Amino acid sequence: MNMVAEIIDGKEIAREIEENIKSEVEKLKKKYEAKPCLSVILVGENPASKIYVRKKEEACGRVGIEFKKIELPESEEEEEIIKIIKKLNSDSNVSGVLVQLPLPRHIDTKKVIDVISPYKDVDGLTKENMGNLILGDEKISPCTPLGIIKMLEKIGISVEGKDVTIVNHSNIVGRPLAAMLLNRGATPTVCHKKTRNLKKHTLEADIVVTATGVPGLIKEDMIKDGAIVIDGGIKKIGEKIVGDVDFEAVRKKASYITPVPGGVGPMTVSMVLFNLVQLFKAQLSKHI
Repeated sequence: MNMVAEIIDGKEIAREIEENIKSEVEKLKKKYEAKPCLSVILVGENPASKIYVRKKEEACGRVGIEFKKIELPESEEEEEIIKIIKKLNSDSNVSGVLVQLPLPRHIDTKKVIDVISPYKDVDGLTKENMGNLILGDEKISPCTPLGIIKMLEKIGISVEGKDVTIVNHSNIVGRPLAAMLLNRGATPTVCHKKTRNLKKHTLEADIVVTATGVPGLIKEDMIKDGAIVIDGGIKKIGEKIVGDVDFEAVRKKASYITPVPGGVGPMTVSMVLFNLVQLFKAQLSKHI
């Protein structure tokens, strides 16, 4: 079957979402004389983390959201980070708290994340918000899976009844995405490094979502004709940024495909803003 996949422009979809958020923030500011404030904690010198934090700061600036960055050294003690989060939890001027991951190895990530108030949990990673998600009550969902769902909705793809293979089993992407797909009537398969015969699972899928950071992992012979391919992987090779998918080859078989960069990344950032505004509105209406 000869086809060339349509490229899903995550950058453009994210821009539209940002425009809607900007007008909503302006209305909220007029009505309540207040605007959302995002506080981000960055620990250490991870170059990728610094880029992600900068992108969030720029996005906040574009839509009129206040942004506060707390930079801590790589050697910072876990207890000190927890103390800072608790202070932000009780600060009525802070609408959302985000700890940029990954954290240095000496810090217990789960312990730190669960100190964040679920009512200020922009990333949707606390036990309470994750539990709600699993139970089908999507109050605040993790940003990358939420961005992928919204991206598919935007191009008019319903996941209901679809077989979806996810090549990632993390708490940030794979697990929550599987729950969100189940909530929408899809049949997800979650693959990971111990999965035997990955190709068998990807070949059977109507939609393949990958986020491993392994360049060229998903090849043309692993995708069935007409499948939708969402590439959430990112890796810098020299000066080039690439994803998990052999883009040019897979594009000849898929019906839709996301580029890297410019696909899932911008959607993830726009969902940080989206979640923050939801939390801000809940705080204003005292539904907390």
